[in-house]
Amino acid sequence: MSSVLSDIKKDYMVSLLKNGKREDGRGLNDMRDLKIDIGIVNKAEGSCYVQIGDTKVIAGVKCETGTPFPDTPNQGVFTTNAELIPMASPDFEAGPPREDSIELARVVDRGIRESGAIDFEKLVIKEGELVRVLFVDIHIMDYNGNLFDAAGIAAIAALYNAKIPVLDEEGNKTEEQIPLPMRKIPVPCTYVKIADSLLYDPSFEEESVMDSRITVTTEDKGNIAAMQKGDVGSFKKEEILEIVRRSKARGDEIRSILNEKFSDMR
Repeated sequence: MSSVLSDIKKDYMVSLLKNGKREDGRGLNDMRDLKIDIGIVNKAEGSCYVQIGDTKVIAGVKCETGTPFPDTPNQGVFTTNAELIPMASPDFEAGPPREDSIELARVVDRGIRESGAIDFEKLVIKEGELVRVLFVDIHIMDYNGNLFDAAGIAAIAALYNAKIPVLDEEGNKTEEQIPLPMRKIPVPCTYVKIADSLLYDPSFEEESVMDSRITVTTEDKGNIAAMQKGDVGSFKKEEILEIVRRSKARGDEIRSILNEKFSDMR
């Protein structure tokens, strides 16, 4: 978007925000329609499709065996990858992972890891020698803003959906399958700041003119598991506190939806 068009667009949005309105008719703290479909990829150990408005994301989980990291011999290995495919947005280009995809993967990974969502010690087969290695792959199918929340929700739901084979002491697969040792449900909530207004679940248009962005990931007890600020603008202390308060409440709402989905799987 050219700077002139961007300035015109931003001025229009700011005029709406002064009256508590957004371009798509939502309130400032409203989320677009959320759709969650679990277990949609047969070849993955676990999977989930999430749609927030017109943003569409698929997360898949694969599980292999390997050696643990030297500094954590008593824990399994966990890695997250995000792929921004060109068909999802004209802004995405083919080739090596770009900065946006690396940041997206790190935010999702940190929220899951720091919340204690997975009991990594239960992924150990032989301490210091053989452990489970979990891969979460996030594929962006359509981008219309707020990839962080869509990807984070899809990733945690795919992990809860995953079933892995029971292994013998040598790491050989048996016929029996078990769920992953999951303990918590981290939920990311993303806000952007435009002028003096805080907007939850930004659309692509809102992200294109935002002054700053922040994602707060909370876990089941309302504790903050991770926080990531993006773009060059700043937030006041009271704005961050308000965003944290809202994120805890919204996180609980989304966790309730996920818990219903998980109970249907059991």
